[in-house]
Amino acid sequence: MREYAFELAMCAAVEAASDGVVARQLGTHTRVVDAVEVLPGPGFDDRVAITPETIPGLAVESGVGVGRARYWKDAVDASPEHARDVVDRAVDVGFFEAERRNGRRYVRQTARYPDWFSGLRAYENKPDLGRPGDLELQLRKDVSLALFDEVVLVTESYVTGAHLNRIPPEVGVRRFDAETGDFEVVREATPLPSDEPGIAVLDEHPARVDVEPVTADEKARLRRRVAERAYGKGWRPSALPACASGEARGPGFAPGDELPYCTWKGRFVDPARECGDGCDGYEAAAPPAADPEAVRAERSPWDPDPDGARRRQAGLDRFCD
Repeated sequence: MREYAFELAMCAAVEAASDGVVARQLGTHTRVVDAVEVLPGPGFDDRVAITPETIPGLAVESGVGVGRARYWKDAVDASPEHARDVVDRAVDVGFFEAERRNGRRYVRQTARYPDWFSGLRAYENKPDLGRPGDLELQLRKDVSLALFDEVVLVTESYVTGAHLNRIPPEVGVRRFDAETGDFEVVREATPLPSDEPGIAVLDEHPARVDVEPVTADEKARLRRRVAERAYGKGWRPSALPACASGEARGPGFAPGDELPYCTWKGRFVDPARECGDGCDGYEAAAPPAADPEAVRAERSPWDPDPDGARRRQAGLDRFCD
């Protein structure tokens, strides 16, 4: 199975078994991780109630609170242009609300930012271990930095002792059947010291390795930003094939999902890379009707229209952006 389809099926299976949220293709300090599972913490419901979108990291880290409005230029530690963008985005997603005082814009939080996740689990998908690519380096980066509490390699291949010897021992290994959605645990993941300082491996050369120390506070900020991006992004593709052969369907073990499927190719496809004039089976048409947000809301605790957003919408006439 192609890696893209394997990744979609894996995310569907993880989501079905998770109490948290799952997202694909998230950038971290040194690389892009295939999939991330955010495990819920004590304030998870409070986070769900704020907004379905990603809250900007600088807005969370700003000096803005719920009790007193602050002048927007003093609120965010960034250049005026960047600060304006952060404030605008925080207002747009409903984390800040704005008001005018003597012609100046002030902002306050609509709710306290909660302690909403208890852990992060990273998944590296490699259906064919016979074609490992940069797999070993990628996993060493993850273990060295320890940004995630656990790192798991997911494969379709039979896993041999030789494979395990090339993979850092802290990394868990699971075989995944994309037809049934079943996982087989080959090796459990070892918890990583995510609350301690880490070492970011930037690059490897024959004679040296370029590294960068990362403090525990920096890692905490990175973890919160990864969790926020995961919450806002999810894992379902936003585009479906604009082709007569395009359909929205789920894997066999998760029917009713709305993932990009091509009847001409007979498989799931990545519309951004595989569809269009370069495909011999392409026939321009409107993409199939789909509502991936509704499916995500049905199959995970994510809420596309939380109470907090509805309350703010009802009171928008009191504020001015």
